[in-house]
Amino acid sequence: MDIAERAVSRAPEAVETQIDYLVPTSRINRRFWAPGAELNTGIYAPYKVTVRNARLAPEPFTLDRHGFCLSNHHTSVTNWRDAAQVEAVYPAEVIAKTCALTGADFVVPMGGMVRSTGKTGPGVQPPAAEAHVDFTTRTANALAARLYAAAAPDGPGYDRFIAFSFWRAISPPPQSWPLALCDGSSVGDEEGTRNTKVDVDVLPEGDELWKEIEGEEDMVAATIFHHNPNHRWWYFPDMSADEIVFIKFHDSDHGRAWRAPHTAFHDTSRPDATIRESYEYRGVAFFSRGAKERTQNALSA
Repeated sequence: MDIAERAVSRAPEAVETQIDYLVPTSRINRRFWAPGAELNTGIYAPYKVTVRNARLAPEPFTLDRHGFCLSNHHTSVTNWRDAAQVEAVYPAEVIAKTCALTGADFVVPMGGMVRSTGKTGPGVQPPAAEAHVDFTTRTANALAARLYAAAAPDGPGYDRFIAFSFWRAISPPPQSWPLALCDGSSVGDEEGTRNTKVDVDVLPEGDELWKEIEGEEDMVAATIFHHNPNHRWWYFPDMSADEIVFIKFHDSDHGRAWRAPHTAFHDTSRPDATIRESYEYRGVAFFSRGAKERTQNALSA
């Protein structure tokens, strides 16, 4: 029985739930990644929050005002666990949609992954379950420079970039652990703590979690957050196969909403909820130096 044939519970106006935030006393913050498993050394605590139904909001969510948006997007991918099929089809789809949503003229795709609250393993990671953004400003700037240099060594350069996630649910609604999104305008520019990403074959234990890592300050890092009652959380319940959420990890133009903290949260309001599976695809969108002027000149010629 598919979604069209079964009754689905109604999403509430808001969900009272808990979101994990970093506690103020946490000092060594790392996220170890192994195939199918992840482990944080940071100390987190659950805080009560209200996550509101974004589909009932009085106005649409936009990238410039909120740091994320919902959009329709049909894909030709039929099997998200078939890496070859995804790689053959999805990057071009993501590039085209990203340009349409952002106005960028050049996108470097970075690849994606399945996340699941069910069985995990190689190629399938568990959802991240704490308030975070996937990059720091330093990480985003270094990544953008490296990707652009490799993809367009003779390019004109760029005036602005957006590091992003192209997120979609791939399990039927309602999902048991939806994605909560924090309105970027409710997050202060000064907020956030570095969380170093450490790739390993097997998760370490004991003292290995805390030993010094040479060059750690130059490693890729995410941003994690302390609780702030001013944060405004939203979610899009009952996401369909033809919808995506576009999330800013980092916009180099800080005059706009330049990032959107996010996390999975357990929605206990839906008795018919299914295992949540999603696919997130990352990339960096560039606004090439002089691109706007060249376009205007071409249109006036």
